[in-house]
Amino acid sequence: MSVLKLENLSYTYHGEQKKVLDELNYDFENGKIYCIMGKSGAGKTTLLSLLSGLTTPTDGKIFFNEQDISHIDKYDYRNRMVGVIFQGYNLLPHLTAEENVQLSMDISGKIFPDKVHHGFKALSKVELGEEKATRRILKLSGGEQQRVAIARALSYDPEIILADEPTGNLDGETQEGIINIFKKLAHEENKCVIIVTHSPEVAKAADVLYELTSVS
Repeated sequence: MSVLKLENLSYTYHGEQKKVLDELNYDFENGKIYCIMGKSGAGKTTLLSLLSGLTTPTDGKIFFNEQDISHIDKYDYRNRMVGVIFQGYNLLPHLTAEENVQLSMDISGKIFPDKVHHGFKALSKVELGEEKATRRILKLSGGEQQRVAIARALSYDPEIILADEPTGNLDGETQEGIINIFKKLAHEENKCVIIVTHSPEVAKAADVLYELTSVS
């Protein structure tokens, strides 16, 4: 069964007539990595914004576990059911890695008996030990910061992971490590992982590839 389903999904920017996305019908299941590719302007980032509930479709519907997300509390959906990983990491530089993860846990509103332990556990899933977890963000490499961003998205156990160019700023070896993390999340933890990417290496790791084309 699909965890996310798009039904004739379309989007047009306010004040414009040309559609960015036109009647998409995609299915996304748990336990798989999905890659969304396409040229600049094809609507990749817009689609992620729609899937995360930050943007409302012009036409069509998005279903989460067979429920129209327009009928779901937007706060709960965005902060509990979906984890978003941004290309620019979006971490707070004055905090440590573990503090960034804890902040995400707080925002989710979920109750954690031991937040510190849970935060370290989330970081261990992305192969960051306690020594790195207690460093401030600016003391970490780009690859390590991306791992923190992934741990932050995982910290409240969302069913769906959305990632926008998660390896775009990384070298080849670091990129491979990030790809392996996504594989584990999908294939071992049964997450639905949806990645926007230009990277052929990331695309090779996908179970399903969706390619967006510019609407003529």
